[in-house]
Amino acid sequence: MAKKEKISGSPANTVISLKKATTEMMVLHLLRERPMYTYEMMNAIEERSGGEITFNTLYISIYRLEENGYIREHGKEISEDNRTRIYFAITDAGSVYLDAIIAEYKRYTTALARVLELE
Repeated sequence: MAKKEKISGSPANTVISLKKATTEMMVLHLLRERPMYTYEMMNAIEERSGGEITFNTLYISIYRLEENGYIREHGKEISEDNRTRIYFAITDAGSVYLDAIIAEYKRYTTALARVLELE
């Protein structure tokens, strides 16, 4: 049996934690631009990040954002390969939430830069 690679306490764990902490912000930002379906969002994130940020799925975040009223289903479409694409759109509450988490992200990363003497 192969030994499982240790992630805790490694740079890889930091990346995983940062991705988890910013996923909702990325999804809401994209949906503020226009309604999208999940796979489209994943591709946009990967493309805009130069391949540095990738996802196997966004459904957990999508369900959480929808449950909290920050996004809503915008419509459905059947693709050429007969798959159902569910489009999502940001709600007014989601837009307010996005502004708040961006402000908090900027505040935190600015303070972190001061701690690490990067400024």
